[in-house]
Amino acid sequence: MTSPVLEMSNVSKTFGSVKALSNVQLTLYPGEVHALMGENGAGKSTLMKVLSGAYKPDAGARILIDGKPVNITDPISSKAAGVSIIYQELALSPNLTVAQNMYLGRELHSYGVVSREKMLKDVEPVLRRLGAQFTGSTIVGTLSIANRQLVEIARALHADSRILIMDEPTTTLSSRETEGLFAMIRQLRSEGLAIVYISHRMDEVYELADRVSVLRDGTYVGTLDRDQISPDAIVRLMVGRELSSLYTKTHKPDLSDAKPVLEVENVSDGTRVRNCSIKLHAGEVVGLAGLVGAGRSELAQAIYGFRPRTTGTMRLHGREFSPDSPRASINSGVAYLTEDRRGNGLFLDMSCRDNTNTAVLKRDSKWGFVLNRRKADERARGAIKDLKVRVPGPEYPVGGLSGGNQQKVLLSRWLEIEPQVLILDEPTRGVDIGAKSEIYKIIDALAQKGVAILVISSELSEVIGIADRIVVMREGVITGEVGGATGIAPTQENIIGFATGATAPVAA
Repeated sequence: MTSPVLEMSNVSKTFGSVKALSNVQLTLYPGEVHALMGENGAGKSTLMKVLSGAYKPDAGARILIDGKPVNITDPISSKAAGVSIIYQELALSPNLTVAQNMYLGRELHSYGVVSREKMLKDVEPVLRRLGAQFTGSTIVGTLSIANRQLVEIARALHADSRILIMDEPTTTLSSRETEGLFAMIRQLRSEGLAIVYISHRMDEVYELADRVSVLRDGTYVGTLDRDQISPDAIVRLMVGRELSSLYTKTHKPDLSDAKPVLEVENVSDGTRVRNCSIKLHAGEVVGLAGLVGAGRSELAQAIYGFRPRTTGTMRLHGREFSPDSPRASINSGVAYLTEDRRGNGLFLDMSCRDNTNTAVLKRDSKWGFVLNRRKADERARGAIKDLKVRVPGPEYPVGGLSGGNQQKVLLSRWLEIEPQVLILDEPTRGVDIGAKSEIYKIIDALAQKGVAILVISSELSEVIGIADRIVVMREGVITGEVGGATGIAPTQENIIGFATGATAPVAA
């Protein structure tokens, strides 16, 4: 085996009285993709910030690069040691060119003047090597997120980095862009680059990683080699229990003589959704699966009144339901949790209390505008307790919470209206395993109370684990259904078959 390019040992980091890292270790070899996993707060980002020079470790930490001790005290010394990090929030200047961004902080000069032409010429070989469809003179602000990410990678390679850290790189990418990123990662691995890959997405890790190291509560738990990697093995290290135990499905809907709570018939939106029909019963969790771009979110938004309908009818408890706005749906007891909690769901600069109470302001207000703060605070504290939101208090700004806790706050908003129908669009996207398990328990408890729930999820294991039956879409059309009374087994193969039209379903 080749010698490690990186060895970290006895890495500890204390913030006040909080021990974020305790004697953590990590070994990285040239030409490998090494996944770093753990729940939110496990210490992944802290460890990488130590390596990137953003944090200085406590005394006793040892970092070797190519077998030689290095003293990483700041980002400059980290880059000089051959380390580059690509954060989830890309660190680029959108008003500058690609070349200017790649040379930012180390510009070339000629007679005291920045040599833009030489910088443009020097970056082109790296861009061509990565197959970029833009040039060094392109303004970064005009590029897509995927291409901006490529600029970050190009900057790392241009600086002769040997260790590349990628933190949740696919969060904002489409499926096609993700495939392109994976191809690039494989290319860089074959060229000898050592990559640390941080992700919550099990399927990505399973597809890419040569090894997986897991942190739990700031400590190193263990490392799995390629032939040991499986979702069950990773989850056991992360949370100390089996994957199957994460999914909670104790509710048992009785559909023998039950009329649907919500009936959707032949709904179209004129663009993405075509003649879709679906029924939701009280106490039932229905999954909505399909590939990215299949029209799942668009169908949910058409039901909710966020997106106009061109054809079709809907009934709620047997009566006509035709909302012309989200507010009309909320007033009827239909709630929709968006897939983009930061962009379209939460008010990040507002408190948890205010975010929880947004949908029920009228309930506590006097004369339509004077808010009852005591009642709002009481409601928020109850939601924090019931949903196990990890937060100092209801006044804490929601933007400072982890992804899982942000999702719980957003969910608490819709639970306050006591919905009859709840539509959840990617409810566990970007949250860790532990938070996912808690959200599954909330969904199960709501179903037990008789709420009809529609769950959109791109994680097939998740939708199989929590749903009573699963409706599948492809190119704006509902193409099949599995589980429940269909007689078709709710397997990943059958769902993919309906989602792609590639295979015939297999009976249960």
